[in-house]
Amino acid sequence: MEHILTMLIFFPAVAAILGFLIDKDSMRQFAIVVTFVEFVLSMILYYNFDVNSADVQFMVNIPIISSYGINYLIGVDGISLFLIIMITFMTMIAVIGLTEKRDVKNLIITMLFLEMTMVGVFAAFDVILFYIFWELTIIPMFYIIGFWGYNKRLYAAVKFFLYTFTGSLIMLVGILYFGYVYYQATGVWSFALYDWMNINLPFDLQLWLFIAFFFGFAVKMPMFPFHTWLPLAHGQAPTIGSIVLAAILLKMETYGFIRFSLGLFPDASVYFVPLLATLGIIAIIYTAMIAYAQEDMKQLIAYSSISHMGIITIGVFALNVEGVSGAVFLMIGHGIVSGALFMCVGLLYDRTGTKLIKKFGGLASNMPLFATLYLIVLMASIGLPLTVGFVGEFLSLLGFFKYSPILASIAVLTIVLSAVYMLNMYKQSFFGRLKIINMSLKDIYGRELVALGSLVILIIFLGIYPKIILDPLNVSVTNHLQIMESKAIKIETKDKLNELNSIKGALNE
Repeated sequence: MEHILTMLIFFPAVAAILGFLIDKDSMRQFAIVVTFVEFVLSMILYYNFDVNSADVQFMVNIPIISSYGINYLIGVDGISLFLIIMITFMTMIAVIGLTEKRDVKNLIITMLFLEMTMVGVFAAFDVILFYIFWELTIIPMFYIIGFWGYNKRLYAAVKFFLYTFTGSLIMLVGILYFGYVYYQATGVWSFALYDWMNINLPFDLQLWLFIAFFFGFAVKMPMFPFHTWLPLAHGQAPTIGSIVLAAILLKMETYGFIRFSLGLFPDASVYFVPLLATLGIIAIIYTAMIAYAQEDMKQLIAYSSISHMGIITIGVFALNVEGVSGAVFLMIGHGIVSGALFMCVGLLYDRTGTKLIKKFGGLASNMPLFATLYLIVLMASIGLPLTVGFVGEFLSLLGFFKYSPILASIAVLTIVLSAVYMLNMYKQSFFGRLKIINMSLKDIYGRELVALGSLVILIIFLGIYPKIILDPLNVSVTNHLQIMESKAIKIETKDKLNELNSIKGALNE
């Protein structure tokens, strides 16, 4: 089992290379088999994972450039475990529900390469390795949007690339400088995350490095006001691209805040909480209002995703177990729910050729099964109790309430606002008079039902029994926050001692 994580990372890439040899007519079946095997590997990882341990497990450390301390260092803990499982599950579901008809072979090959990079991001514990996987996600996603997207696909792909690549370059500067600081402090080069966590940085340096990492994470998240590329990318991406973008890629950034920003820059994280909480609340309310004004169903869901990412932000920077655990659970829950929502829009678009809400109406009469499943997914997005959306939102808001009851009360508006625009969209699309052009629409069946139905079952199961994720997650989050707190105390104590020594020196003079 020591190489199970390496298999998880590189199996999709190997399968993608073999995919060039597969006949295009057999490519869908090949992709389903490959993604199913990848999901099984992730479940084997979970089965052998010690849920009671906060340690990083299944670690592999192979030197790459040993003179500069760059290694193939991978592992998994309770924070990253279920995010990796979500990647493998959502990729499998996206492939099962794949409706694209143009150049499917190359699309699937691109998706498999993308899956490799995404798993690598959550498994990497060498910061350079993390950055390599992080940047590699841009290439297949750029290709998916730019080649298989809609009318403005090239503009959307270029904007996506420029925004995310620029933010990542700023983060790279921070990574290299931190590596140099570590070398100056210890005399050896290392980019291993846990080596970095063993040194205490001065407060001023923490601030600058936090800002460098912030741009890499905030732009790709995307956090307000860096969010403008996302609705365009969602609007122009094919359905499978939107599913992966919303379900997985957006979660890499909040994971980065938890894994790197909180652990490496504890005092700076505390210092920037008011700013980040404000940006999160603005995102919650502002983008929810924009979502209400949308006429395109896909754009509405895109803005809804940004609003929910605001809740994840305030959960992370609540800096307590409830908030951080809730944020990670919401990352998983929102990944499932948003993926299901974009799948629903894709199913309608394939049948009608439009995403405009006004073009629908009365669909519940001739698509009752689809209308029922869509309603369950929509209620999970709103945060209805007994659905996966409620658990993460409740814990994130509960954690943030400990920081600021007033701001948390404002943030609760997201539930009200999301109910307004989601139910209004559902009412216009599924109730009222059935339009003549929609009378021939068929209800979902076959692989569409398998894909969407699986997501709905998971939405309900995790809403009723979140313990299966929360127990191992809480163990790792508690340990991570304890490390953060201990580092912050050491730095604070050191600063006070330096201040006392300065006063003593002045008195002696």
